[in-house]
Amino acid sequence: MPVIRVQKLGKSVPDAGRDLTILDSVSFTLEQGETVAITGASGSGKSTLLGLLAGLDLPSSGTLMMDDANLFAWDEDRRARWRAENLGFVFQSFQLLPQMTALENVMLPLELAGASSAPERARELLGRVGLGDRLSHYPRTLSGGEQQRVALARAFAPAPALLFADEPTGSLDHATGARIIDLLFELNAESGATLVLVTHDPSLAARCGRILALASGHLVADRATELAENATALNEFRQRRQ
Repeated sequence: MPVIRVQKLGKSVPDAGRDLTILDSVSFTLEQGETVAITGASGSGKSTLLGLLAGLDLPSSGTLMMDDANLFAWDEDRRARWRAENLGFVFQSFQLLPQMTALENVMLPLELAGASSAPERARELLGRVGLGDRLSHYPRTLSGGEQQRVALARAFAPAPALLFADEPTGSLDHATGARIIDLLFELNAESGATLVLVTHDPSLAARCGRILALASGHLVADRATELAENATALNEFRQRRQ
């Protein structure tokens, strides 16, 4: 069963007395467990598309279907509940709450979901990302890479079915960003979540199984990467040997 079916999604905004089209009739399907990169030049509509997939914005046209329910037919309260129950999000700018410690930031989505084991789960994940000795540190006392690791732990804490990442290494140096991406894919492989990430980095996109390429608001390519093609060939080889 598809996780998400996007059908003719469009987004326009008023601009100097006319409508500026950001997305134009974009359609595709996301399956459970896929890793998908959304690529394109600056201004192509990547982040707008991700925001629509998360129900953080409303489209000008089109639908986003999940189990035959249209996300955009729900009111904001219901979309917010859906996000809390199904979605983890990693932002370029970390989006940690400055008045909360690393532990409290990771506990937050668990507490909002009513999880009884929030402290234990948060400690486990912070240890998993190498911050077991930073539990009581506030964001201002952490490096950029450490803050993004806290954000990763927070995103995976409620075991979401969907994990969205918007340029997750955009504010980090190359070496730190590479370590963050390794962690992201490692945690995602363990969780089995559907990963959708926005990136302008071809090498990062190639680590996903599929690429959706945007240009001027249009979906101009939807293709499997070499990674996915190699995995398919290996599976076919194994089946022939059985």
